[in-house]
Amino acid sequence: MEKILLIDDEADVQYSFRRIFDSPDIELHTASSGEEGLRLIPILRPDLVITDLRMAGLNGLETLKRIRQLDPKLLVLLMTAYGTTQTAIEAMKLGAYDYLLKPFDVPKLKALVQGALKAARDMRQAVVVQPTLEAEDYDAGVIGRSEPMQAVFKLIGQTAAAEATVLITGESGTGKELVARAIYNYSRRADRPFLAINCAAIPENLLESELFGHEKGSFTGATQQRIGKFEQCHGGTLFLDEIGDMSPTTQTKILRVLQNGTLERVGGNGVIQVDVRVIAATNKKLEEAVANRQFREDLFYRLNVVRIQLPPLRERRDDIRHLVDYFLRKLAGPGGKPKQIGRPALQVMEAYHWPGNVRELENAIQRAIVVSKGQAILPIDLPTEVLAGTPVTAASPGAIVAADSSPGAADRPAAVAAPATADFTALAQALFRLAKNDPKLKVIPTVERELVIEALKETAGNQVRAARLLGITRATLRKRVEKFGIRQELDVR
Repeated sequence: MEKILLIDDEADVQYSFRRIFDSPDIELHTASSGEEGLRLIPILRPDLVITDLRMAGLNGLETLKRIRQLDPKLLVLLMTAYGTTQTAIEAMKLGAYDYLLKPFDVPKLKALVQGALKAARDMRQAVVVQPTLEAEDYDAGVIGRSEPMQAVFKLIGQTAAAEATVLITGESGTGKELVARAIYNYSRRADRPFLAINCAAIPENLLESELFGHEKGSFTGATQQRIGKFEQCHGGTLFLDEIGDMSPTTQTKILRVLQNGTLERVGGNGVIQVDVRVIAATNKKLEEAVANRQFREDLFYRLNVVRIQLPPLRERRDDIRHLVDYFLRKLAGPGGKPKQIGRPALQVMEAYHWPGNVRELENAIQRAIVVSKGQAILPIDLPTEVLAGTPVTAASPGAIVAADSSPGAADRPAAVAAPATADFTALAQALFRLAKNDPKLKVIPTVERELVIEALKETAGNQVRAARLLGITRATLRKRVEKFGIRQELDVR
C-alpha cells in the first residue's frame, strides 16, 4: 500500500482528497500545517507529499525546502490557485515534482498522482543485480547466473561509479529499465531523483514539452508555463526509454543537453543549465537507423559512451529456473506461500523460445498461478503458445503423468510416459551432440524452423493442414512463419 501525505489547512480540501483517494491501494494521511507535515514525514515515511503553497505558519515553499533537506528523493506535488502559478513554477525549480491547480480536475489529479507514485517506486525500489534467490524481501531484481548476465552485472558495477552516458540495448521484455534503475541505485546520484519517460508512448508533438517544458502560449493548449523532465530531474538521473523513436527535432535538443548541459523550453528564449545523467534504452538497431538517416550520428555517439547489450532469454536458458523461482515468490505476495513447479513444466518452459523474453515469462507464471488447481504448476497450466512452441525433444503435455511438488522435486527426474508412436531419444541425443560440438548452433530454433518448412511443403502451403500436422494452432504457425522469415523461401498465404 502506498502512502500519501496531504498538507493543507483547508478542511474542505482534506475531505475532497479522502473521497478521491478512497482506495485499498492508497493510504492517505493529512496535516493542517507545514510544521505538522514535517513532524509526520519521518514517522509515516510517505511515498508522496502533496502540499498547498499558501498556508498559515510555514508556507509551501519553506515546507518544500525542509522536505528536500529531510529526504531529497521524496517527491512533492504543489497545489496552487490560478493567481499563483509563477510561485509554483519557482518552487518546482527548488525540486518539486510537479504542480496542480485549484479547483481540481479529478481525472488529471489522479493521473498526476499515479505518475508521481510510479516515479517514487522507481526511486525507492533497490534493484538487486545478484540476488540470493532464497531471500524473499526484495521487490525488483535483475536475475541471472548465466555467463551473459554476469557480464551485464560487471558493466552495471563499472558504469554506476562513473558519470558517463549509458545506452542499453536489447529486445523488448529483456529488462532494460531494471538495468537502468540498477545503475542509478548503485551510483553517486542514488540520493537524487530518478525519472523515466517512454519516448514511444508520448505523441511526437508533446514529447518536446514533456522533456524540456514550455512557456505559456507557446502552442495551442499551453495555458501555463511547464517545467520539463530535465529540469525536474536536476542533479539526478533521467531514463529515456525507446529513444530510437524520437523525432529529428527532439534528437537535436537532446544532443545539446548532452553536449552543454543546457536547454530551452518550447517557445522560450532563456538558456537553462541542468545537471542530469542520461541513461537511454532502445530495442532498435541504432546503427541501422543512423545508416538510414533516421537517427543522428552525433547523438548516437554521445549516447553510446557505455553500451550494455541485454541478451534475449532464449540465449540464457540456464536462468529460466531462477527467474521462475523469483516470480513464484514475488507473485505469492508478502507472507504468501509460493506455488511450486514440477520438473515437467520447467522442462517445457526451458524448451520454449520466449519471443517476449522475461516479461512473457512473468506473464506465463502469473497465468499458471491463476489457473492451476493445486499447489504445483503442471504443463497444462502454461499458456497454449508455450506448450505449442515446445520442440519434439521436450515432453509433450499428454505425456506427463504427475508433477512431484515435494521438497527437492525440481532436481529429480519427472515421471514421463513414452510417446506411443515414436521414440525421439536417439534424435534428441544426435541433436544434443550437434549443439555440444558447435555452441553457436541454435538447435531448437533451427529444428523448429525446418519442421515448419517441411509441414508447409507437405501441405503445399496450406496452413490449416500444416498446423494440424505439427499439433499446433494456425495462429501459432503464422507466428512461426513470420518469426523465421519463411515467406522469403516459400510462397505461403
